[in-house]
Amino acid sequence: MNPMRMRSFNGSDGGTMSRRAFLKTSTAAGAGLTLGIWFATGSDDVDAQAAAQTFAPNAFLRVGKDNTVTVIVKHLEMGQGVYTGLPTLVADELDAAWSQVRVEGAPADASLYYNTIWKAAFNFEGQGTGGSTAMANSYDQYRQAGATARAMLVAAAAQKWNVPADSIQVKNGVVSHASGKKATFGELADAAAQQAVPASVKLKDAKDFVYIGKHVTRTDSKAKSNGSARFTQDVKLPDMLTAVVAHPPRFGQKAKDFDTDSVQGLPGIRFVVGIPNGVAVVATSFWAAKRGRDALKVQWSDGSGFAQSSSDILADYRKLAATPGAPARVDGDAAKAIAGAAKTLDASYEFPYLAHAAMEPMNCVVKLTQSSCEIWNGEQYQTPDVFAVSASTGLKPEQIKLNMLYAGGSFGRRASSQSDYILEAVAIAKALVVNGKPGIPVKLVWTREDDMRGGFYRPAYVHSLKAGLDANGNIVGWQHRIVGQSINSGTAFASVLVKDGVDATSVEGAVNLPYSIPNLAVDLHSPSLGVPVLWWRSVGSTHNAYSTETFIDELAVTSGKDPVAFRKAMLTDKPRHVAVLELAAEKSDWGKPLAPGKAGEKRGRGFALHESFNTVVAQVAEVTVGKDGKFRVDRVVCAVHCGTSVNPDIVKAQMEGGIGFGLSAALYGKITLKDGVVEQSNFNDYPVLRINEMPAIDVYIVPSTDPPTGVGEPAVPVIAPAVANALAAAAGKRVHSLPLSLA
Repeated sequence: MNPMRMRSFNGSDGGTMSRRAFLKTSTAAGAGLTLGIWFATGSDDVDAQAAAQTFAPNAFLRVGKDNTVTVIVKHLEMGQGVYTGLPTLVADELDAAWSQVRVEGAPADASLYYNTIWKAAFNFEGQGTGGSTAMANSYDQYRQAGATARAMLVAAAAQKWNVPADSIQVKNGVVSHASGKKATFGELADAAAQQAVPASVKLKDAKDFVYIGKHVTRTDSKAKSNGSARFTQDVKLPDMLTAVVAHPPRFGQKAKDFDTDSVQGLPGIRFVVGIPNGVAVVATSFWAAKRGRDALKVQWSDGSGFAQSSSDILADYRKLAATPGAPARVDGDAAKAIAGAAKTLDASYEFPYLAHAAMEPMNCVVKLTQSSCEIWNGEQYQTPDVFAVSASTGLKPEQIKLNMLYAGGSFGRRASSQSDYILEAVAIAKALVVNGKPGIPVKLVWTREDDMRGGFYRPAYVHSLKAGLDANGNIVGWQHRIVGQSINSGTAFASVLVKDGVDATSVEGAVNLPYSIPNLAVDLHSPSLGVPVLWWRSVGSTHNAYSTETFIDELAVTSGKDPVAFRKAMLTDKPRHVAVLELAAEKSDWGKPLAPGKAGEKRGRGFALHESFNTVVAQVAEVTVGKDGKFRVDRVVCAVHCGTSVNPDIVKAQMEGGIGFGLSAALYGKITLKDGVVEQSNFNDYPVLRINEMPAIDVYIVPSTDPPTGVGEPAVPVIAPAVANALAAAAGKRVHSLPLSLA
C-alpha cells in the first residue's frame, strides 16, 4: 500500500468524491547572554507581550514596564515543578518579589537552551528534558541570568541617581538608596536595557538566599486548579481537524489495504489517510474520528510483525542468562572468589515490560504548509524532534516551530528516541499538504488503549546474580548478569551510550554499585526484538536497584547481620550514602520492634538504598501481611541527598510521587504479549495505585550546600526492593519477580 494514500469525503475539498476514488500521492520529501533577546512562544497575546517588554538581558528572562519578571524556562513542565524551580533561581539572584514572577516556556533553540549536562557527558548540544537533569544543568545558568539582570538594573539606577553602584540595595523587586531614592524594576527597565552586559557577576552565598531552600508558591498551581493551564488537548485552531490512527495489532505489521466503505456516511469524517505506521481517520472531532477508526476495515500484512509471547521471550532470556555476556565492569576475579568462598548464594530475577501510563496519552497538533511546520504539544525533546520533523518534511530546522505546552506526565514517553507520535501527526498533515490542502491544523489524539498498546515500553529483563561470603560473612565475590533489550541500539544515541556491546542505560545501578566488594563482575546480553522499548522513569535503575538491593538483603540475612549495618560496613568513602542510610534508619526507628498487627497478621520493615542521577535515596518500608498472604504497605520513610534543595516542598513531592509511581509498578505493572499482541488495554487490566493504597510517607532531606542533583526519578527504583525486603522480614519469603506477590 502506498503509505500516503488518502481518501477525502464530503465537505473536505469543495466537492463530492466517488466512494471508491482515492487520491494517489507520494511521500514528500552554552546559552549566551544576548542583550535584548525575546521570544514569542505560541501565546495568544504575543503582541501584548512584545509591547510590554523592554529589558531582556539574556535568553532566560525579561523585565516589562509593568514590573513583571518573565522567566523563560527551557525545560518541559510535566508535573515535576520545573516552572517553579528555575524561576526560584532567577528571583533569588535578581532579588525580585515572588509575586512579580511569570513563567514562559522556551522555544526550540539548541544554541541557547541546550542541556549543559548532555553537552558535557555526550557532546550533544541538544535541548530537552530528561535524566533528572533540569535543575542540575540549569542551576548556575539561571542564577547567572538573575544576577546579570540585577547588576544592570543597579547600574541603571546608579547612573540615574549619580551614586555608587555598591551603595544601592535591591529587595523584593525594589531598587533603593539610603538617600531615599527608589524605583521598581519596571521603572528602570528602559535604562537597564542600555547598560553593558557585565562580563562576570558574583553569585550569592548560600547564607544569603531568600527563596532557595525555602517555601515558595508553585507558579503553575493556580492555572492547573482553575483549568486555564494549556495542554495539547486544549489547543483549538481555526479549521482544525482531529485524527485517530488505526495501528497494526502486532509491532512491525503494515497496512496492505483499507476499505472506507464502512466509514462512508459517518458524521464528521473528512479524510482517511494511509501513513507509514497505520491508517488515520481525520474528522471534525475526536469522537467522530474514533468512531470512524473503530469502523474502518484494514487489511494488515500477513506473516510479518513480532509474534512472540512473553513466555517465549523470558524462556529465551533465561537461556542467555546462563552464558557470559558483554563485560560491563570487571574488578578482580569474581568467579574465582566465589568458587573459594565459605558460603555462596545465587538468585534469578524477572521483570516484565512496563507502560508509562501517563495521565495524558500521546497527542500533538501540527500545522504544515509547503514552507513551514508549527507544532503544539508537551514538548520534551526539542532538538531530536526538530531534526526528525525536518527529515520527514524536507523543511529546514529554522522553518519548524515548536510550542511547548504543559504535559500531563511523561515518565520518559514523550522523549521518544524515534519521535514516533510527533512524526505520526506530521505524516497525517503531510498527506493533506501533498493533496493540495496545505495549512489545515491536525490534532492527533491517542486513546488510552492506543497508548497502552503502542509500545515503547520499559524493557523486560532477566537477571542472574551470584555471590560468595567469607567465614566472617563479608562479600568476597559478586557476579551480576543482565539480559534485556537495549534502549539505545539502532538510535542516534547509540554512538555515545552503547560501547563494546554494552548499553549504559541497561547496566546503570549495577555497574556503579556503591558497596566495597573486592571482586565484582557485571555483564550484559542485549537481544534484538521487535518490541519498541524506551527509557522509563529511572531507566536501568528500575530493575537493577531491585535485584541488587534484595540480593544484598539476602546476603545480610545469610551472614547473620543486620541489613543496615551490613550495608554501612561496605560504604567506605561514600559519605552521601552513609548520610541517607543513617537518616532513614534513625527516622524509621530501625532496630526497634514494630507495633503488632491484628490477630494473624505479620509485620515487617525493609531497607533499600540506591543512587541514580547523582542523587542518593534510602527508604524503609513497613508492611503488614495478612493470614491470606495479601499485604499492604503501611508507611515509607525516605531520606534523600540531592545537594542544595532549591524547593524543599517540590523535592518532597517528587519523593512522594516517585514512591507512588514505583509502588504502582511494583504491585501491578505488567505488559504481556500473546503471539505478539499486547494483552493489556486500559486501567482495568493495567491497574495503577489508588489513593487509598498510598502509604503514609515521611521524607527527610539531608542538608547540603553542594550543587543540586536530580529528584524527578531517584525515589522510584528504591521502593520496590524496600517493600520486598519488608515482605521477607514479615513473611519469610523472597520475591524474585515483579509485580510483587506472596502467592
